Amino acid sequence: MTEQSWHVARLIPTSGINGADEQERRATSALLSVMASVKEFGRVLTTPLGAPAGQLDTYIEVPFVLGDRKVFPDGLIRVRRGSRVWTALVEVKTGTNALAAEQLGDYLDVAREHSFNALITISNEIPPAVGQHPTSVDKRKLKKVALHHWSWSEVLTHAVMQKEFRGVADPDQAWILGELIRYLEHPRSGALSFDDMGPNWVSVREAVAAGTLRPTDKSAGEVASRFDALIRFACLQLGRKLGTEVTPVLNREERNDPGVRTSKLVRSLVDNGTLFAAIRVPNTIAPIEISANLRSNKVTCHIDLDAPKEGKATTRVNWLLRQLKDAPESVRVEAFAARSREGAAELLKDVRESPVKLVVDPAKEIRSFRVAQSHPLGTKRGVGRGSFIDSVLNGIDSTYGDIGQRLKAWTASPPRVRSEDEVILDPSVSPSLGSAALSSQDQDLPPTDDESTPQGASRTALAAN
Repeated sequence: MTEQSWHVARLIPTSGINGADEQERRATSALLSVMASVKEFGRVLTTPLGAPAGQLDTYIEVPFVLGDRKVFPDGLIRVRRGSRVWTALVEVKTGTNALAAEQLGDYLDVAREHSFNALITISNEIPPAVGQHPTSVDKRKLKKVALHHWSWSEVLTHAVMQKEFRGVADPDQAWILGELIRYLEHPRSGALSFDDMGPNWVSVREAVAAGTLRPTDKSAGEVASRFDALIRFACLQLGRKLGTEVTPVLNREERNDPGVRTSKLVRSLVDNGTLFAAIRVPNTIAPIEISANLRSNKVTCHIDLDAPKEGKATTRVNWLLRQLKDAPESVRVEAFAARSREGAAELLKDVRESPVKLVVDPAKEIRSFRVAQSHPLGTKRGVGRGSFIDSVLNGIDSTYGDIGQRLKAWTASPPRVRSEDEVILDPSVSPSLGSAALSSQDQDLPPTDDESTPQGASRTALAAN
C-alpha cells in the first residue's frame, strides 16, 4: 500500500456523511464550533446583526417547549459582553433543501417567548437583494425578533476573506478556519454554489426567443429573481478572490422595494430579451454593468469612464489606450463627444493601429469612453459547459481582470513652478522687465488716459518706469 491511497486526518471529515440529516448536523456543528473558536470569524458574522464584541458560545439542537410539543432548532449562538447578552437561534439547510415557513414561524415564537434577539437561517438559497429573506413569514412575528439569512456562499466568502486577507491573530485558529473552508468547499458538505436558474428557465427563454413573453407571466418574475441571486453570487465569488466586498448596484427605490427591481427586469425581458445588472468593486473607476441578451445569446460587460478634460481628441484616446495595453484585441471601445447623440465604436485592435478612428469630429471635445467585452451566452439552466450561469460568471471575472482593474481616473497635472529662464522679456515695454515677470502679478493701477501707453503693456510695468 502506498501513501497516495491514505486519507489525511481532518478536523472536520467529509467521510461518513449519510443522508441530509447527518449533512445538516455536521455542517451546523462545524460552523458554530469554528465561530466560537476563531473570534475574528465569529465577530465578522455576528457583529452586523447587532451582537456585541464579546465572548461567543454556541450550541446545537437545543430543545424548547412550544405549546404542547418540543421543537429543536439546529443551533443557538450567545454573545456576552458585561451585562449585555445577545442570543440567536439558528436553522440550517444543506443541499437543495429549502427553508420552511411554518418551521421558521415556530422558532420565531420560541425566540419571542425567551426574549431572544434573532433567528438566523443558513441555506444555499440566495435572496435576490441584500437584506431580503428567501422565505416569506408572518411579519407580525418580526416585531420583537429579527430574522437574518446567510447563504453558504456568503459564509464561505467571509471565512476565506478573514483567513487570507483580514488575518487571524492565532496560527492555530487560522488553521482551524482553514479546515472549515476545506470542508465547505467539498461537494459532500452540502454547501453548494449557485447552480440552477430555476424550473421556469427553459420556458421563459423560449418565450423570449419567440416574442410571446408577457409582463404578467409569473415565471418571468421568478427568472428575474434568480438572475439577481446569480449577480449576488457573482459578487461573493469575485469578492472572495479579491479579498474585498463586491456589491450589486441598486438605487434607493430598488433597495427599499425588491419588487421594483424585479418589475424592471421583467419589462426588459419582454421588450428586448435582456437581463441587466451592475456590480461595484471598491476603489475602481466605475461599476461593471452586465447585460445578458437572451435573443442574441451574448453577455456584454462594460465600464463607462470620463475622458481627460484637456488635450486634443487623439491625446485623450491615447490616454485610454495606454491603460488598455494588455487588454484583448476583441475589446470594444466607444468614444462620446460633446453635443453628439451617438459615439464612435471600434475594436481595440483597430484603435491601436489608428486612434483617430474614434474621432468623428476633431472640433468636438471627447467627454467619455465606454470599454466593453462580449462573450457567448450559454442557454442551459444548470452549470458547466454551455450554461447561462457560467457564461455570466466568466464574463464578469474576465471583464474585471482584463479591464476593470486596469482603469484609473484622469487627474490634472499640478501647476509647475517657472524658472527664470522661461520668462520671456518684452523689449517694447522695458529692457529689464517682461510681461511674464513676477512683478506683473501686482495689483493694477487706476486707468490712465495716456494714449501713448504701448498696447498690451501692464500698468505695473509702466509704474515702474
